[in-house]
Amino acid sequence: MIIAFVNQKGGVGKTTLALHVAGAWAARGRRVVVIDADPQGSALDWSEQRAKEGLPRLFGVLGLARDTLHIEAPEIARDVNNVLIDGSCRSAALMRSAMLAADLAVIPAQPSPFDGWASAEMLRLLQEARTFRPRLMARFVLNRCGARAVLTRKTAEALANHEPSALASRIGQRVVFADAARTGRSCRRCRAASAPRARSLRSPPRFSGSRYDQPRSQTSLRIPATRSGHLGPSAGFERSEERREG
Repeated sequence: MIIAFVNQKGGVGKTTLALHVAGAWAARGRRVVVIDADPQGSALDWSEQRAKEGLPRLFGVLGLARDTLHIEAPEIARDVNNVLIDGSCRSAALMRSAMLAADLAVIPAQPSPFDGWASAEMLRLLQEARTFRPRLMARFVLNRCGARAVLTRKTAEALANHEPSALASRIGQRVVFADAARTGRSCRRCRAASAPRARSLRSPPRFSGSRYDQPRSQTSLRIPATRSGHLGPSAGFERSEERREG
């Protein structure tokens, strides 16, 4: 299955969600590859930082920021269980290619009027992609939601009867996501790194460090690794590399 995280608005959490969903599936034994289709290369930066920290590779990360993605991604998907595309927000051609490659387009959005206003162009691109790929599914996912925020509730209600509709899962606004991006870790691992100080006052830790490298379950969506393109050991195809563009 190929899932594209797309939105023409930047800063909505496409990379964060793609990496954490990939980590959650990899922790369950699935063969996963993340395709960084954004010339900015944030997913590649995360993977590179992870290597610098000496952390084990959870899944492969490939840089393929080009408009032939709809041709190349299905070939990659032949040898893995899931391909997650971290889409670009700067190029309509790259977003279009990502959606043409995908079985499901996930559109992260913040509960903000600005994100709502910006969604018109995204929906236009979605309809254009469905002209060539009629079975393409799409869902909004509310991200960076404030706790008990009225605007979050109102946005969710507005999307309830919308097409595409929103996923039931919502992602909160948490500092740990920024820490995870900075250190090449999952949010679960970041929490584990700060936990020993508190636990030492009470009892020894119960879990080994390796288990903390799994993303928290709340970041996974209920839906039907390095800059040089190194893939995880489970991937059954040749290593590929693509320098970031732009």
